[in-house]
Amino acid sequence: MARGTFINALLVAAVIGTSDTVWSGDWPQWMGPGRDGVWDEAGVIDSIPADGLTVKWRVPVHAGYSGPAVAAGKVYLTEFERQAGEAVNDPGRRAELKGIERVRCFHAETGEELWQHAYERSYSISYPSGPRATPTVSGGKVYALGAEGNLWCLDAHTGDVAWSKDLQQAYKTTAPIWGFCAAPLVDGQKLICVVGGEGSVAVAFDKETGRELWRALSASEPGYAPPTVITAAGVRQLLIWDADKINSLNPETGQVYWSQPLKPNYGMSIMSPRQSGEYLFASGMGKVGALFRLKQDQPGAEVVWRGQAKTALYAANTTPLIEDGVIYGVDCDTGFLMGVDLETGRRLWETPQPTTGDRRGGHGTAFLVKHGDRHFLFSETGDLILAKLRPSGYEELGRFHVIEPTNECFGRNVVWTHPAFSSQSLFARNDKELVCVSLKTP
Repeated sequence: MARGTFINALLVAAVIGTSDTVWSGDWPQWMGPGRDGVWDEAGVIDSIPADGLTVKWRVPVHAGYSGPAVAAGKVYLTEFERQAGEAVNDPGRRAELKGIERVRCFHAETGEELWQHAYERSYSISYPSGPRATPTVSGGKVYALGAEGNLWCLDAHTGDVAWSKDLQQAYKTTAPIWGFCAAPLVDGQKLICVVGGEGSVAVAFDKETGRELWRALSASEPGYAPPTVITAAGVRQLLIWDADKINSLNPETGQVYWSQPLKPNYGMSIMSPRQSGEYLFASGMGKVGALFRLKQDQPGAEVVWRGQAKTALYAANTTPLIEDGVIYGVDCDTGFLMGVDLETGRRLWETPQPTTGDRRGGHGTAFLVKHGDRHFLFSETGDLILAKLRPSGYEELGRFHVIEPTNECFGRNVVWTHPAFSSQSLFARNDKELVCVSLKTP
């Protein structure tokens, strides 16, 4: 779910085949430009002042788990306005709700709403707060996926509908119990989505027309992990982690290069598998995780290790980062942020400080973004934390309370939305407001 502000955005004076201007610092999709949680913009603070940060604006929004996306001076967000039904967070039961889903567009510098696209939508999902998938912005279009599988291609400037799909109807499937979550991926002329149904766990559409280009894979459930593209053996490979296995596909045709079994509990394949050189790591609920070695002569993967009860980390809500041979991420069983040796799975350290505070907490959450030699963490407590993550441990450099946790998980209040970092600013949302905070160096 991430994206930012544009007060001092620089015009890069380039056009990518459309009338869109390329702005420095765009965060146009889930986890940033490269889907890797890396933010490389200059002119950003290296400490959080004792008197806090400047909040540039706040605007009211409705509920959702989806993060904002930012491109060319605009912020895009999806939401759900409940009109009937009880929104109870019960992991074993689907809530039945009626309401309105929306895609909204705001001016990144002022928070002024520029347009919205709204449609009636009934929900039958668990944890029914609202849409899950961060919008994807590319080539003057915004691609938005609702919690029940309504896929929209909208004009990024006006909100006009270019094309749309009801994925449940089109592919004879039902929404997973926790809804459609995987943020759509633009790859060249293609829009790649995790759908479901027989032979259609992954589907590629022409991003301009919505015409299906290919479909691939069957599984017990489609899972929740966003699609990503890696390069190994000199070959671009599309990774789709369904509820049963990690799959490598030819992104142009959907041909399966290889599959490796990795089956988390409750179909909860959530994080995107992370590549580091010749290695690929993924993990999920039920202490299910593995490190694979990617073949260098042809597409393929072999197991290096599988996690044990007290090794590895088992990520759920957030995708880990891998740096210099160490995996940094949040374990879904303990809620602790951990550092784990990549090659062995040995746990180096753990701490609840940036997540649940002082105790264990199932599904404790902090979203990690790398900036230079430091990291910004957005905690489930609504705090923005600046820290250094090293093999030797966690060093907190400061924090600022950005937004109130308005949702609930296992008896504690949480905010579970990936923020956006762009143009020297942070965007974050809860179920009531969207907030912009300046991170510009004074």
